[in-house]
Amino acid sequence: MKPVLFICTGNVFRSLTAEYALRACLGTDSPFIAASAGIEAKPQELHPLIVNALRDKGADVTRHVQRRLTHEILDSSHLAIAMGHDHREYIRREFGRDVPLFNSVCLGRDEPVLDLHEALPNWQSDLEAAHAYVRQVIEHIWSVAPRLLARLN
Repeated sequence: MKPVLFICTGNVFRSLTAEYALRACLGTDSPFIAASAGIEAKPQELHPLIVNALRDKGADVTRHVQRRLTHEILDSSHLAIAMGHDHREYIRREFGRDVPLFNSVCLGRDEPVLDLHEALPNWQSDLEAAHAYVRQVIEHIWSVAPRLLARLN
């Protein structure tokens, strides 16, 4: 099997969504498997908004266990993909490896998939906008994952 590894900060939102979006695209005979990890992956609960939005896509993430990125995880991946510029820089600095961004692989654009606090620095004061942004990111990742699969094949 050829693991495709998605990397973000906490492994509870963007990389998790990309992992399950690619899983939904893979056939049973695919040589690829989807995985994810976070550069920090501090223990935290999955937010119900993310769990429910992914459930609406047909993905059950309730058994997801966060993983912190290690040399072993990175070295075992066929393709590692960073969700943001900060993740890409961290991987370069800490592991000496260059990895592409998700949007670069899927869309040919060197653009990050921003985390909530990056897109909306004061997100706590506008929870409606924060929830809309989270749903928008999930929809974006889910909608372009088939392009990633096409590039892998």
